Amino acid sequence: MSRRFDAGYYISEGFHSIFTHGFMSFAAVCMIVACLIIMGSFTLLAVNLDNMLGDLESENEMVAYIEDALTQEQARALQPTLAQVENVSQLTFVTKEAANEAFKAKHENASQVFSDLPDDALRDRYRVHVTDIKRMAQTKEALEQVEGVAWVRAAIEIANGFVLVRNIATGVALALVGVLLVVSLFIIANTIKLATFYRREEIAIMKMCGATDGFIEWPFVVEGMILGLTGALIAFFAQWGLYQAVAKFAIQGNGLSLVTIISYRSISGTILAVFCGVGAFIGVGGSLVAIRKFLQV
Repeated sequence: MSRRFDAGYYISEGFHSIFTHGFMSFAAVCMIVACLIIMGSFTLLAVNLDNMLGDLESENEMVAYIEDALTQEQARALQPTLAQVENVSQLTFVTKEAANEAFKAKHENASQVFSDLPDDALRDRYRVHVTDIKRMAQTKEALEQVEGVAWVRAAIEIANGFVLVRNIATGVALALVGVLLVVSLFIIANTIKLATFYRREEIAIMKMCGATDGFIEWPFVVEGMILGLTGALIAFFAQWGLYQAVAKFAIQGNGLSLVTIISYRSISGTILAVFCGVGAFIGVGGSLVAIRKFLQV
């Protein structure tokens, strides 16, 4: 009863099996949708947290103070040298006059105390942004080696705190997604196994008539893929609605603007591709796991 690979036959049988066992197919799709939404929600939470930490990291700058003996022209001339320091991404020169005005504005409640502060009381300086916040300590040391730089102020502890929080958040998200993927595969396999149970006699007859394992498996593979992709599409749009609702709530309650939400539309292509890939994997994997037991006749 073995035959050549016939894609049309396998696709036809896969679709036929879905409608023949409509309730079980519906249950499998619902389980895939639920699993994908849970995994997607955790992943999107991790992505947004990583984005917010990235924004905070970009604001965590260093300040390189220039020696008093240098004129403003000499201080400006240091910029090319400082820009060549590894890990430096951006430099902003701040004159001592501008620094003075900023200092007075920051302490406006005590403006009378600092009203007589001379314009040259503060140093010329560079505000320094880095490419990799994890290397801030090494960058600080390198900047202090540049001739003309008096000292560098850098919040190393805060930077390390950001890195630690990001690593923990990423690790927890990956662990949760991994566990949910295994659980999803197990649930889908058992759901499809229930549908396959009613066809065990048909499978046994095909085996006794000489059908190969591949000939029997392929319709189930097609069926699992269709169920997985259907669940992925439904989960994609359901996730979109859920994400928009949560984002709207978060923005409305975000009086201090501490929370930034990535637009779902901007990452929708990636989400759709991942959902379809994971959905197909769960559907096909669940089908293969379920059919193996009944092929042992």
